Amino acid sequence: MPLVNVGENEPLEKALKRFRKVCEQSGVLSEYKKRERYEKPSETRKKKAQEARRKMRKLTRKSR
Repeated sequence: MPLVNVGENEPLEKALKRFRKVCEQSGVLSEYKKRERYEKPSETRKKKAQEARRKMRKLTRKSR
């Protein structure tokens, strides 16, 4: 669990912003979204293949 130390005179909004940034960097939110519902292994493979195709298309467009 990410931790953020809050100073005495520090506004809560600023500390909350830092906390969100730390959570984003540690991957807590992406892990939560991934585990939000069960995904069958076949769905996982399809998503992975689609992502690979998308990356390849992007690379070929850049290299032209």
